[in-house]
Amino acid sequence: MIGPRQLSLLHRLREAHPSPRVIDAVVTVVVQAAVTIPFVVPRSPDVPAATWLTYGMTTLSVLPLLWRSRAPLTVLLSITAAGFLYLPMDGPGQPLPYSPLVAIFTVAAQAGVWQRRVMCGIGLPLVAVAVSLRTNTAREYLFSFFLFLMVYALGVLSRTRQAYTEAVELRAAELERAREVEAERAAERERARIAREMHDILSHAVSLMIVQAEAGPLVVRSDPDRAEAAFDAIAGAGRDAMVQLRRMLGVLKEAPGDDGRRSPQPTLAALEDLVGEVRRTGLDVALEVAGEPRQLAPDAQVAVYRVVQEALTNVLKHADAASVVVRLAWGGDRLAVTVTDDGTALGTPHVAGSGRGLIGIRERAVAHGGTASSGPLSTGRGYRVAVELPLVVSSPAEVGT
Repeated sequence: MIGPRQLSLLHRLREAHPSPRVIDAVVTVVVQAAVTIPFVVPRSPDVPAATWLTYGMTTLSVLPLLWRSRAPLTVLLSITAAGFLYLPMDGPGQPLPYSPLVAIFTVAAQAGVWQRRVMCGIGLPLVAVAVSLRTNTAREYLFSFFLFLMVYALGVLSRTRQAYTEAVELRAAELERAREVEAERAAERERARIAREMHDILSHAVSLMIVQAEAGPLVVRSDPDRAEAAFDAIAGAGRDAMVQLRRMLGVLKEAPGDDGRRSPQPTLAALEDLVGEVRRTGLDVALEVAGEPRQLAPDAQVAVYRVVQEALTNVLKHADAASVVVRLAWGGDRLAVTVTDDGTALGTPHVAGSGRGLIGIRERAVAHGGTASSGPLSTGRGYRVAVELPLVVSSPAEVGT
């Protein structure tokens, strides 16, 4: 798979690559230098001296290469015409037909299908005509055809490689965009998770503090010990909320080198402490466990804890309840969690599906492959929140009672 480093390298190579016109100019200069060599080296006395006319005609067969990238087939035809005009002249011969070879390669590498077909349909017969006008020997026929086909094959390979490189770059760009989109989605999911956590923490802590604060003034004179306990509960709830919020915010600003020593996420074992905390408000809370406890994934344990926490918070905020039963029923493949109170709605409608807390409970259940339901009891008094989660055995984790 192509990573960001490889993609960056491809971009740098593409940016550093000179423009086609510059490459065409360099190729033209190199070919011109090659065809000039036979004109500057000494010739045999029995061979006519090279003239400026023949040199000019040779140069004329090279100059079209300046436009080879823009009109490859036209350049090839122009070079071929100049080559045939040069044949009757008694000029120096070339070891290789440099200009035609470069033009053939360019058509094979850059031109369209119909241009390549025209070149093959016209080029091979013209090669045979040119050889017949020069030596008309089997050796030169074989060599010329082989040279034509070899250069054409190299051009095709170059075109294939270029297409592969472009496909790789396109795929790398798509992967990079996909990574960016996935990173944004992951960040959104994490922000939503943190928002749910902070909502649960703050709602629970504030509800406990409000209940205790309302009870404190009523007993401050008649029962000082109970009033002191209420204020201690307020302080304890505030401290616990601060610790959990500090941990959640620490996740957001975690920096390299952080030792990561923070309070762990709550587990099922922490339900006893949660129930005890709510009991201090005067609400009779019972925690019941049925069945054989099983190992539960850590994130699922957090979900169960937050579901119970949110349900108890809703009881404190919205229900005039005297007792609540928190029940964990371990089945063969599912864990059923129910929170049932005996109260009635106060203020905010205590109905199924209303409120951010109940929505958060459903989201947590669905995120772990479970279901959630809530609603008043059939007796006319009381309310139940029920969640079922599949039992997926994960790494060993504390299960609790």
